Amino acid sequence: MLNTCEHCCTRVEDLTVKLGSNVILSRVNLHVNCGEVVGVVGPNGAGKTTLLRTLMGEMPYQGRISFRVGGNLSQTPKIGYVSQKLHLEKGAPVSVADLVASAVTRRPVWAGIDGSTVGRVKEVLSLFSAEHLVKRKVGDLSGGELQRVLLAIAMTPTPDLLLLDEPASGVDAKGLALFYRIVRGLRQKHDISVVLVTHDLAGIYSYVDRMVLLNRGVIAEGTPQEVLADGKLVEVFGAALWNISCLPDIVKDKGKGGDNAD
Repeated sequence: MLNTCEHCCTRVEDLTVKLGSNVILSRVNLHVNCGEVVGVVGPNGAGKTTLLRTLMGEMPYQGRISFRVGGNLSQTPKIGYVSQKLHLEKGAPVSVADLVASAVTRRPVWAGIDGSTVGRVKEVLSLFSAEHLVKRKVGDLSGGELQRVLLAIAMTPTPDLLLLDEPASGVDAKGLALFYRIVRGLRQKHDISVVLVTHDLAGIYSYVDRMVLLNRGVIAEGTPQEVLADGKLVEVFGAALWNISCLPDIVKDKGKGGDNAD
């Protein structure tokens, strides 16, 4: 069991999101404590990204979302966000230094980056094993490199809640493992809440404290072992589940109708 102070938390109660007559999320309940990494998994169209956008205040909703920061209810928690991808053309003239500088200083980047800002940029990037990327063009980065740079920006300043939307997209296994280790280290060091949306069932298995299976509503919730052993996982993902490489044996046994099968 993860020990958390519960002085900082995010609570979602009976959350419903509609676009016209289309119900995207229905009566979702979720509680994320400080120092906790929660992985949200589900098929395409399950409402995962909509959940993050709603937490950021970008979507109208019914229900209740509350944030507690330092033991007090807060209407304006600091939220860090890493998107699935950054749309920049390969070879675009925006450097990593330019991008990070825009987050650490109010001085317009077009006016030039002074020495103290460059030092701050390198300091921020070093926390994410990315200081060697400072002179690279953003459009030339690999998927894993870009995600670490975006994570550095999302953590500047340190947020109360960190939202990660499909960080596995376009990242190789080595880069992804490093990304997950960094995220887990962040929540331990800064005691922040982390919600990680992903299709990467195999990758997050060892790095999240709780897993939520979402398909417009919460279908299953618990430890990674509990959710992956739940027959509802196979029902929700169907045949697509077996295209995921390196699945934990607990899922494979469930799919084969093993001892734990319903």
